[in-house]
Amino acid sequence: MTGAPSRPGSAAEVAEAVRGAELVLPRGGGTKPALWSAEGAEVLDVSALSGITEYLPSEYTVTALAGTPLAEVEARLAAEGQYLPFDPLLVAAGSTVGGAVAAGANGPGRLRYGGLRDFLLAVTFIDGRGEIVRGGAKVVKNAAGFDLPKLMVGSLGRLGVLTECTFKVFPHPESCATLRVPGMAVDEAIEAAGRVGAGAVEIECLDLVHGLAGWDLEIRIGGRSFALDARLKRAADLLDTDVTTLSGDADASLWRTRREFGWASPDASVLKLPLTPATAGALEQVLADLDASHVGRVYSAGVQQAFVAWPAERVADLPALDLALTEAKLTALALRAPADAAPRPILGYRTGGELLRRVEQALDPAGRFGRLSSPSAALPSRP
Repeated sequence: MTGAPSRPGSAAEVAEAVRGAELVLPRGGGTKPALWSAEGAEVLDVSALSGITEYLPSEYTVTALAGTPLAEVEARLAAEGQYLPFDPLLVAAGSTVGGAVAAGANGPGRLRYGGLRDFLLAVTFIDGRGEIVRGGAKVVKNAAGFDLPKLMVGSLGRLGVLTECTFKVFPHPESCATLRVPGMAVDEAIEAAGRVGAGAVEIECLDLVHGLAGWDLEIRIGGRSFALDARLKRAADLLDTDVTTLSGDADASLWRTRREFGWASPDASVLKLPLTPATAGALEQVLADLDASHVGRVYSAGVQQAFVAWPAERVADLPALDLALTEAKLTALALRAPADAAPRPILGYRTGGELLRRVEQALDPAGRFGRLSSPSAALPSRP
């Protein structure tokens, strides 16, 4: 990038870099390569924009620069008994604050209180003109004006380069444990999940994990230590079958591995799909039609999202999966995939094209970040 640092250390330097670029995509920790790898685009490394700039435990808010590793944020919050309730992914791998917002991806713990967009209070970003834009407010209340923070969630770096984010945080549960029921049929597991979810039990996580012997139903329950055993018993009674209980390090390790995609082969392409119990059958049919019923997958957060590990040996079939998802009106975000295999970060069905085009035109009239509203392009092309 002519006249600008390749690794800017301030919002002003990011703005300068954007103004000097033809086509640019930001990168933080590099944990989601399918989102920032694109032919012809210069990569803007924002990892030097790092550090917690404000933390008010009594107000339950934290502000950090976009390149701050989430591990640093989580450690600071944990010292005060607090956490990020949307449960960010790939924290141990090096995911950053800005990368989490741009991907709009949540972990299994989002079930309890909601997703990232529910906890993002304010953002600062650089738009396609190279101007610094601020939206939202660093307080837990409604802010007047257009809701720019929510607009940036899931923007994939195509609407602006995030430089700072403020989140609402919550107290961490005092203790947690997990109930597991192995080897269920998918319909049986979904029905059991709904039965527990409708019961008077406060659930932290509820995942269905595909394995060789069927589906494992895993339910994490948290709260005050003195009340945890009673809650576990109530959930087990609703399941009305034999269950295994994981607690302590076993419980923590299970969900940490889940967030890091430890269940997927390291060379698999990991796709995230919004889902409901009613549309889970459509995804199962897509995989069956492609002779891919064996691929690893997790129905997470109470079957509100799915993660599919598409095997490396079938990477050439990703275009066929793209077409099948489109026909089933399902959408997938490629969080991890070879750059030459995933022609664009979003596969399958697309909505909101005209609205997205208008937003892109308003925030990036020169097309410096590309065009997500052009679904057929490898990197959505400049106008």
